Amino acid sequence: MSHVTIYATDWCPYCKNLRKRLDRTEHAYDVIDVEQDADAAAWVESVNGGNRVVPTVKYSDGTYATNPEASAVRRKIAELEEA
Repeated sequence: MSHVTIYATDWCPYCKNLRKRLDRTEHAYDVIDVEQDADAAAWVESVNGGNRVVPTVKYSDGTYATNPEASAVRRKIAELEEA
């Protein structure tokens, strides 16, 4: 089970960087392209003051982070796996 969903776009360098860094440590995550999914885009906008900021990361506990560092995502994954 993936504890992380990354809301991203194909062209976003921050999205690519986050995914590349998470891939180094083989942490599982799901990706949703906000340009292909209107509901996902609306959710991202709803948690970012009306702005479509990517990457926005949603965790399995319902919390989220906007443009987080990979190290913060890894810490959150570890926390969720312990729960």
